[in-house]
Amino acid sequence: MAEQPLPSRAEDFAEWYNQLVVRAELADYAPVRGCMVVRPYGWAIWENIQQALDRRFKATGHVNAAFPMFIPMSFLEREREHVEGFAPELAVVTIGGGETLPEPLAVRPTSETLIGYMYARWIKSYRDLPVLINLWNSAVRWEKRTKLFLRTTEFYWQEGHTAHATEEEAEEEARRMVGIYEEFAVTEAAIPVIAGQKSDSEKFAGAVRSYTIEAMMGDTRALQSGTSHNLGQNFARAFDIQYLDRNNTLQYCWTTSWGLSTRFIGAIIMVHGDDKGLILPPRLAPYQVVIVPIYKSDDERAQMLAEADRLAQELGGFRVYIDRREEVTPGYKFNDWEMRGVPLRLEIGPRDVAQGTVVLARRDVPGREGKLTVPRPGLSERVGTLLEDIQAALYRRALAFRKEHTFEPVDYPELQESVERGFALAWWCGSPACEARVKEETRATTRCIPFDQPGGVGRCVVCGLPADRKVIFARAY
Repeated sequence: MAEQPLPSRAEDFAEWYNQLVVRAELADYAPVRGCMVVRPYGWAIWENIQQALDRRFKATGHVNAAFPMFIPMSFLEREREHVEGFAPELAVVTIGGGETLPEPLAVRPTSETLIGYMYARWIKSYRDLPVLINLWNSAVRWEKRTKLFLRTTEFYWQEGHTAHATEEEAEEEARRMVGIYEEFAVTEAAIPVIAGQKSDSEKFAGAVRSYTIEAMMGDTRALQSGTSHNLGQNFARAFDIQYLDRNNTLQYCWTTSWGLSTRFIGAIIMVHGDDKGLILPPRLAPYQVVIVPIYKSDDERAQMLAEADRLAQELGGFRVYIDRREEVTPGYKFNDWEMRGVPLRLEIGPRDVAQGTVVLARRDVPGREGKLTVPRPGLSERVGTLLEDIQAALYRRALAFRKEHTFEPVDYPELQESVERGFALAWWCGSPACEARVKEETRATTRCIPFDQPGGVGRCVVCGLPADRKVIFARAY
């Protein structure tokens, strides 16, 4: 029953990822091109992400709602930059109920236009503002090249949409939400991200400014992991979202949108995983502890399963799973749960019961170094401490990896070399021509202009002209 090992990450990172997603039962390929089926284990991770984000959204005054997935094509055409940005990715319905529709309907690529139409109906006065709504739904973008979780025709996400009375409030909202994404990534997913602003060429279609969190994957490529957009008054003017201010003067609203999707699961896989499979951060793992009973006879089996049940009750404050499978060996179970990335494995056998101990194995520390024998008294506290240690260790390791693979080139040849090996943090004059040259000649893009800037001035790494900002250049998913 032994399976072939995964390809090593060094040998073939892409194939390692593809096989791992399927073999760990996170997702599978759907019969519709480019779509995925998210399996229960993968969906459990998404549910934990949802809960962690939802708490944060509601703590900042946001509420959830639901909007249709179908959008009249005329809505998309009202905001020219927006429709041009999404036109190549649209899925369009032209027939319904066996009849040609009077107007084609786009399957939701994102909801700004539909939101704009509804907000124009709901918002009349300054007393109606701000409107702070979040949606949990799916979106469809007809991608040419797809990869499970990272880029699929249909994907699951949250999309927040807000309306404000002033430009300052909208900007504060857009920055607040990218800050929430950053804190979530660090605290819950143990992923160090770089928060910053997108360049004009990389911003969201229809936005005035776009903000992002960018993460380095295990192959040193970048992944845009969450975005927040200040839409200015672009959509408010397109959809006539106006309100009467305190002086009884009609004003256009200022709007924002922001989103994080199931691609974040791909980030967790690629940031933390190793050649044996997943390593899940404890705070998002479907199971934080898996209990593997070890026995040789039927009598021992009954005894060990009873002990496992008692252990699960002792560890009631954690997400615990007892592996009761009889058709496979303990060794197979160990390897299986290593591939699935469960943070902590607990082994219990007759000798452990006699000695009043259990064996704990950390997923983030391979081999014997990660195993320790601990007494039963105080087990819950020990497990809690170990899970926090694992969470912190994963973050430290990911941060060290990013630092090791981030370079600060001083000229263009150094930039070309740097993006072959990771992130290039370099001065940029802001010229679209310099940005386009890097993209054309190196396949690297400006991932973001980090909020954390060194100050002062330097020379653009491309053209040598004065520059007052540093940006992250990198190849990306």
